[in-house]
Amino acid sequence: MEKKSLLNTREVAEFLDINEKMVYGLISEKGLPATKVTGKWLFPRHLVEKWLESQTINYPEGEMGARPGVQLLIIGGSNDILLGRTISLFSRLYPDFLAAFCNLGSLGGIKALRKGLCHMASSHLLQDNEAEYNFLFAKEELRQLPGVVNFCLREQGILLQKGNPNNIQSIPDLGRSGIRIVNRSPGTGTRLLLDRELEKAGIAGDRIEGYHKELPSHLDVGLEVLSGRAHAGPAIRTVAKLLDLDFLPLRWERFDLLIPKELFFEKRVQLFLGLLNDKAFRELANDLDGYDLKICGKMVFPQEVPS
Repeated sequence: MEKKSLLNTREVAEFLDINEKMVYGLISEKGLPATKVTGKWLFPRHLVEKWLESQTINYPEGEMGARPGVQLLIIGGSNDILLGRTISLFSRLYPDFLAAFCNLGSLGGIKALRKGLCHMASSHLLQDNEAEYNFLFAKEELRQLPGVVNFCLREQGILLQKGNPNNIQSIPDLGRSGIRIVNRSPGTGTRLLLDRELEKAGIAGDRIEGYHKELPSHLDVGLEVLSGRAHAGPAIRTVAKLLDLDFLPLRWERFDLLIPKELFFEKRVQLFLGLLNDKAFRELANDLDGYDLKICGKMVFPQEVPS
């Protein structure tokens, strides 16, 4: 007989050999995969089986290698220097876990979250009201809001060659003849911000030399400017300090971690979030400019913005 792909509450209770009433507790407290359709809970069998495997402890010797996802924390989305340091710190402090980052850009991270390819997404997508970040993008992609925890506030701007020899003082200067820039990929929060600023200045990006030369990270942009291959490029302030470049500030932004509610209370996720209040984490930012940790580790919620 072919196995049912969807189980009801009674069937999943029988599958797990527990009382039917306990199923509801597993949904809310342990992240048992479930969906509610016409008022009834349904459970995709293959996800229930994966969830059950993820709860297993004390694997026999040699079995862990066949189940790399069991102790793996995957973060996908926008890259950040402090986030990279934090992931390394997490793996040092919790050797039974492994944290990995996939550089997908903010929108790419949210899409990966929808596909179940990562446990949390890092994002800094500025909304049209220019006061909020991430929520509308997440709702459109995920259909429901995930948990949103702030990782940091950070300063975005334009990296310039040391001494600013081309006298670039504002966004309109990027449109001058002879100015060559380097850019970030579409779907990144940094590219979104640059495009928004160019639009406000009445400048078509296509007309700027180097606009279509897209690099995967803030540091890559900085190295391109440092080498002289570009006169300017969008990135965060801390890269300017690390590479001794000049910096034209644009705005402070909120850089968040987006986490599906069904994964929020998983141990690996909670350990990572707990690290954000640790002294060892705070010390990681001591030599980095352009970061503000005043709301780091706090849940953030959509705010009503006066029209």
